Amino acid sequence: MHSPHAKKIKSLSVDFPESELILNPDGSVYHLQLRPQDIAQNIIIVGDPGRVHQVSRYFDTVDFEMNKREFITHTGTFNNKRITVISSGIGPDNVEILMTELDVLASINLKNRKRKSRKKKLKIVRIGTSGAVQVRTRLNAHLVSINAVGLDNLMDFYKLSQKKEQKELCKSLKKHANLQTTPYFTTCSPELLQKIGHDMLEGNTITSPGFYAPQGRVLRAPVRNADLFEKLRSFRSQGFKLTNFEMETATYYAFGQMLKHEMLSVNALIANRAKGTFSKKPHAVIDALIIKVLNRFLA
Repeated sequence: MHSPHAKKIKSLSVDFPESELILNPDGSVYHLQLRPQDIAQNIIIVGDPGRVHQVSRYFDTVDFEMNKREFITHTGTFNNKRITVISSGIGPDNVEILMTELDVLASINLKNRKRKSRKKKLKIVRIGTSGAVQVRTRLNAHLVSINAVGLDNLMDFYKLSQKKEQKELCKSLKKHANLQTTPYFTTCSPELLQKIGHDMLEGNTITSPGFYAPQGRVLRAPVRNADLFEKLRSFRSQGFKLTNFEMETATYYAFGQMLKHEMLSVNALIANRAKGTFSKKPHAVIDALIIKVLNRFLA
């Protein structure tokens, strides 16, 4: 005699039910539409979907392509090593989806929905653009984010481990800049820093949940904190100062830490917010950074 609850009990035998880990009919993860074999262990992430080709055109081969929403993926080889480049779109919410689903591909058996006994550690480098905060920061420089401070509230929903001094710095920044949400503090992968960013300008990056008011830009919409930029620019804590704005790095570092993947963010500084200037050659600056990362990443 079969129990009326047999089907329900069977569904609970998996680690990740269908409603929590959604897969497409082809067995790929929901948003990225990728399967484990579609990605390399070495991954470059760009924000702009149009920049995926700007990276993959330097590959020796491109063996796989997937276009799904803002997540464009090319996987191929460079220097006879397998590599993937994928676009994230803009903002912390997109990063959450991208990093979570990349980790699923590395850590979960999608056929039986159970944790893998041996998960793959991904090595991920974000190549992005950014605006400098300090007057003396050189336009068109390549900056590596040693640390990143997130101004968004995404980590309110996760258990991100932070050191006491990091928490204290974030509390001081919240008070100094009159922020509504307490920032969170994250750091890069020492391994990837030494390999890729060792001679770049070192930065403490601000990750904002928006491009305009959250980065201190004031246009026509009324803002709550009109002097936010100056408050962030002037913040100091035992020699620590903020260097540049963008919209993803702190979130990447947080997920790298929580999921135990190696994560590094490098930036082409194409604007100086303190001076009100913008690069005359942004494409060339970004392209030079792409070539630098590829050659060092897969040396």
